[in-house]
Amino acid sequence: MIKKITTLFLFLFLLNSCSVMQKTAKKELIDDYYTQKTNKEKQQVYADIIDDTVRIYATKQIKNVLKVDTTQTPKVFLPLQNNKDNLGFLLSKTSLDIDFLTIPLKYRFSKKNVQPQLNTNLNGALYLGYRTDRYFITYKSNPLQKSERKTTHIGYSVGIFSGFGNTLMSPTNTNDKLLQEYDGLIWSKGIAAIFGVNSFTVGLSIGYDNLMDRNKNIWIYENEPWLGLAFGLNLN
Repeated sequence: MIKKITTLFLFLFLLNSCSVMQKTAKKELIDDYYTQKTNKEKQQVYADIIDDTVRIYATKQIKNVLKVDTTQTPKVFLPLQNNKDNLGFLLSKTSLDIDFLTIPLKYRFSKKNVQPQLNTNLNGALYLGYRTDRYFITYKSNPLQKSERKTTHIGYSVGIFSGFGNTLMSPTNTNDKLLQEYDGLIWSKGIAAIFGVNSFTVGLSIGYDNLMDRNKNIWIYENEPWLGLAFGLNLN
């Protein structure tokens, strides 16, 4: 019972932490270089965010280094536009993704005489991946006949993870070769895909575990693949 309650608190903490971290580091537009796409055209730009105003600067290459072209007047996008045109554009960027990953649910396939298992054990892992963030900036007319800006964020990442957790060792998952039950330490590793829309983030993972004690030779899930539901807390 204590282990289940602890798992639940860890799960809720990570959900809340993901929302906070995503808002500051990933969800909101920040001052940075982006790829802008409008009318099927792509160009490298620099976004300068001041309060609710977005200024988009053109860029140029100087000695193979991307620089802001301050000779050109930036395009200014206010929260409300006076024109009635439905303006819109896409900003995107790629980055290295370093996360703390937890997998609260693991689905283990049937093995020998044991039916498929859904495990909820404590675990934590370091995740390293390649991330893409896309910010869809659109304008829609409100009842005052002004175009109101809306930003929708979509992010996705694919990478590898490695970490530790625990698992229940019992006669059932050792072909009755173990006469007692205890929580064994396992080393988990695999690949994961994380997807987020605005503040909601979730991922899927495929991995396998290694038991870190002498009973690994009788554990039926040693080096056996599993599917997991993953949640990540961004660290960079």
